[in-house]
Amino acid sequence: MISNQFILNKFGFLGSDFSDEIQKHAILTNIKAKTEIIREGQKNKFVPFLISGSIKVFSLNDGRELIYYYVRPNDSCLMTFSSIFTDYTSRVYAVCEEDSEVLLIPVSVIHEWLIKYPEINRVFYSEYHRRFSDVMNMVNDAVFHKLDIRVLNYIKQQISITGNNPVKLTHKEIANNLGTSREVVSRVLKKIENEGQIFQNKSGIGTLVKESVR
Repeated sequence: MISNQFILNKFGFLGSDFSDEIQKHAILTNIKAKTEIIREGQKNKFVPFLISGSIKVFSLNDGRELIYYYVRPNDSCLMTFSSIFTDYTSRVYAVCEEDSEVLLIPVSVIHEWLIKYPEINRVFYSEYHRRFSDVMNMVNDAVFHKLDIRVLNYIKQQISITGNNPVKLTHKEIANNLGTSREVVSRVLKKIENEGQIFQNKSGIGTLVKESVR
């Protein structure tokens, strides 16, 4: 049974009839951490909405990841949604970062809803705004910020997503996500640790002062 609270939070403005549509057509599933939801080149059959957990959306180039954004609870994967207006083919990878509860809505049903419930576009306009900001932040980090700032921002982002400080991260994982090498990341982490910005122990990597993450 799909949580009525989730339906109210995300789609309540569409009325009770739409709530019935959600219960009728959507598929509720639990997905384990590190499980791939969609890959580049794969046909999209569903648009995912995240109820709990987190999903990383990224592309791969020579085995290195370029992260576009993270899907957080009550959000959807915008790039999956946008593909249904073209060839239904995914241009990204989406992987659950932690155990997640996901609502899958068939693409064919989304098409019907866009006609039957045109106000649903409000949901996707809101998603576009958030994702555009995420991608702009990613580009700004990659182009204008030195690697030490990018590493620190990445750690803060993971702490914000998971709610854990310290957060379980390997040097290799950070390197893959930032498109560099493990050796370079290790040197950067040691530098910002010596500067007192982070700490490292058996529990993971954390920040010494709680700060807001953009």
